[in-house]
Amino acid sequence: MANLACGCPGSQVRTINKAENNNESTGRLSSELRQWPTQLHLVPPTAPYLQNAHLLIAADCTPFAYADFHRDFIKGRVLVNACPKLDDSSPYVEKLAAMIAQNDIQSVTVTIMEVPCCRGLAMFAQQAIAQSGKDVPLDIVIIGVDGQRRN
Repeated sequence: MANLACGCPGSQVRTINKAENNNESTGRLSSELRQWPTQLHLVPPTAPYLQNAHLLIAADCTPFAYADFHRDFIKGRVLVNACPKLDDSSPYVEKLAAMIAQNDIQSVTVTIMEVPCCRGLAMFAQQAIAQSGKDVPLDIVIIGVDGQRRN
């Protein structure tokens, strides 16, 4: 087994292959998640699913606040998530810059909450793109604590 970010088998990098299925018969939605792990601390910049990906950087609270998060944000993107307030975020800019530089990232979308502490995640993404030396489109989406999209 390859060296894992934290030594835990649950951190093993993997791609999730699913058949197209929206479970119309049950009314349930299918997960749009296509890779594991998602925590930014655990995703190595060499993860194969990052190559040519549209990267979604999500603040940890956004999927709980925004009901259609899978459909509107995860679908078609590779997800990494983090909390700029509670995490040790010191390595985030360098790690994101390496992901962008090493994988020809096509675009970066950042979903943050409207609370001030979340703004750091958007700033990390901006700094990482600049540090990568690449011209990558960046979209920052702000979600209100009421679950509504603010922009």
